[in-house]
Order: sequence, then structure tokens, then C-alpha cells
Amino acid sequence: MAMDAGEIERMIKAAIPDAQIEITDLRGDGDHYAANIVSKAFIGKSRVQQHQMVYAALQGNMGGALHALALQTSAPAE
Repeated sequence: MAMDAGEIERMIKAAIPDAQIEITDLRGDGDHYAANIVSKAFIGKSRVQQHQMVYAALQGNMGGALHALALQTSAPAE
């Protein structure tokens, strides 16, 4: 069963409350998304660490309910 964009956003916000999130359904199938996430929590973290934080927020749904998520993460511009 696919996840909808709203559920993905809720899960990320629960783990990273200040996150500014933009989610795009890439195929219109509810199974392939792209997410642009900006958060102060990413300051000082490598891109890999930022992505690990997002994957942790999704609580194991990657590869199951959520088939594909292209991530672009960053800290806010100063």
C-alpha cells in the first residue's frame, strides 16, 4: 500500500519539527516522490547524515509502503 504525501510530511515533521517540506509525486502513482527539506537540524551535518535523519523519521517505510523518495536536504540560508 502506497503512502500519500501528507503522511510522509507528517512523519518527517514529527521527527524534525522545524522542517520546511515540499513533496512532489513524480509519477502520480503515490509511490515515487521527491522531497525538498530544509531544517536547522541539518546544520553541521553531512548530506548523508541529513538523509539518514529523514529515513529514520520514515520509520522503516522506505522500500515498503514508500518505494522511492528522491531527497534534497539543506540547512536554511543564513
